Amino acid sequence: MAEIDLSPAQDRGVLKEIIKEGTGDETPTNGCKVKVHYIGTLLDGTKFDSSKDREKPFKFDLGRGSVIKAWDIGVATMKKGEIAILTCAPEYAYGKNGSPPSIPPDATLKFEVELLDWHGEDLSPTKDKSIERYQITSGKQYANPEEGCQVNVHLIGKYNGKVFEERDVEFTLGEGEIVGIVEGVEIALQRFLNGEKSRLLIKSKYAFKEEGNTEFNIPPNADVEYEVELKSFEKETGVWVMNTSEKLEQAKLQKEKGTKYFTCNKLNLAIKVYLKVFKYLDTDFNDEDKVERNRIALATHLNLALCYLKTDQNLLARDECTKALNLDSKNEKALFRRGQAHLGLASPEIAIKDFQEVLNVQPKNTAATKQIVICNKLIKKQLSKEKKLYANMFDKFAQEDKQKEEQKLKELPDVMRGTLGEWGQEERPGGRDATAFEKENPNILMLNANGSGEFKNM
Repeated sequence: MAEIDLSPAQDRGVLKEIIKEGTGDETPTNGCKVKVHYIGTLLDGTKFDSSKDREKPFKFDLGRGSVIKAWDIGVATMKKGEIAILTCAPEYAYGKNGSPPSIPPDATLKFEVELLDWHGEDLSPTKDKSIERYQITSGKQYANPEEGCQVNVHLIGKYNGKVFEERDVEFTLGEGEIVGIVEGVEIALQRFLNGEKSRLLIKSKYAFKEEGNTEFNIPPNADVEYEVELKSFEKETGVWVMNTSEKLEQAKLQKEKGTKYFTCNKLNLAIKVYLKVFKYLDTDFNDEDKVERNRIALATHLNLALCYLKTDQNLLARDECTKALNLDSKNEKALFRRGQAHLGLASPEIAIKDFQEVLNVQPKNTAATKQIVICNKLIKKQLSKEKKLYANMFDKFAQEDKQKEEQKLKELPDVMRGTLGEWGQEERPGGRDATAFEKENPNILMLNANGSGEFKNM
């Protein structure tokens, strides 16, 4: 097959000749992890490197500058199973300096490359390939959107090759759930460049999870595909450029937004937004503004604690209540919710103290009174259970000791067993046990009832 000039400037810097056709129509894109075998030679045929000789394929991230420029260009045009010869001019290989001692300066190189396999760029948080990106169009800028940015995207969702949604949507990155954006798309967008278009393969845990989506006829635990284009984004105003009043205003807005999500039962979103409140409050305020700052912080800690209780995150709920009590040591809600958190942590003996403190603050709090009754019942039940457990343990230990003692006796020689009266026989009147000699010669010594004796048969 004729050579193809792959160089961007069409200067014959990267020439490709296909030796064996690959399969399918897809080729790897920038960011993909590719696996190849290769043989590298100089123009005179001298071999300077070979993965085949090492019997170990070579893997690299395509388009990330981890290999020579010619490889990033050439491998991106190959199909799975394809074998091709890449002829690489010096400026697309090792340049004027070469790579001593194997590759001389200004060397044109030939590589026989076989594309064995590839998979998408892994964008998943745990690197388990649950979010893979295949780039279609590169972005135009170096900046990536961050959580909190306002993003404008076009997306096409597919399941089993069929489109289930296509739309333009604008939303706050990190809060996409409210407009039906799956988590995997939000995670991936933080790695997009402005104007980028990519195909995303998303496993169910970052898509519609075990619930599925009845509106789109997507069953539980289904993997999906999205084509996403980041049309534009705007970053949040940096906290460092805000004055005190602007920070307090932003904190209020975030708190109100969190409460809106809470009332819609979007608890995870509410938690995420409530946590952003402190980004604006964790700074120095004068005495006048500090009062307002603490008021917002107290309300946010209490709201977070309630969200954590509802999502069964009792440790976090307890900690938020403690932070609230650091601002207001007699706060009724903080004491009550911390008591609930301790109950959730199976610590009724600690919880009851918080509920009793609630009554000290507000004696008419009937909810706290009921919780104290529950705590006392749990404590009593726990003590009864522990008592039974310890009794069983002691019985078990006593039985084990008895078995050990019996085993020791069984291991003694027969001559010792008699002297210990183990079997209750061969005992002599007066309480003295018979000796081994007497056991073997019973007629030698006859004892009177008073312990005296006379010799017989001598």
